[in-house]
Amino acid sequence: MQGQTDQTKRTGKWFFFVAWLAALGLLYLFFGEQLAQQANPNQQVQGAYVDGAREIALQRNRAGHYVASGLINQQPVTFLLDTGATAVSVPAHLAEQLGLRAGAALRVNTANGVATAYRTTINELRIGNIVLRDVDANITPGMEISEILLGMSALKQVEFSQRGATLTIRQSS
Repeated sequence: MQGQTDQTKRTGKWFFFVAWLAALGLLYLFFGEQLAQQANPNQQVQGAYVDGAREIALQRNRAGHYVASGLINQQPVTFLLDTGATAVSVPAHLAEQLGLRAGAALRVNTANGVATAYRTTINELRIGNIVLRDVDANITPGMEISEILLGMSALKQVEFSQRGATLTIRQSS
């Protein structure tokens, strides 16, 4: 009888431990998704057609930036809109995955000082229903972020306006 009680206690403790692990795993999944949504509230960008133009509306993230999921050459990426950047800037570690080839070297001024970057062209850049082709870009070694800076070489091809925490981007036909 004593042997069964000890075995029952061990089994109960084991199930209690497994239940706690499962609960922690579910909390991690739930809050991990919540944090990702706060960092990029535009993970599923929906486009619309308004007066014959393509239009998307982006929400500002909790840090005050406009971050959006999109595609480069049909590969999923995350963009960080940067009106202070002259060109689209792709971290070197992402450029290889996206099939971008480094061209001529150039000196660029960054928030961290002067750096060397390499010219490239993005065949197709897509956010929602907005599609840009043959976009001038830079491949930037040493850029340790996982977002692509969406600079003015792309943004000059569209109209954008901000109202409150919403940025509307419009592409005329």
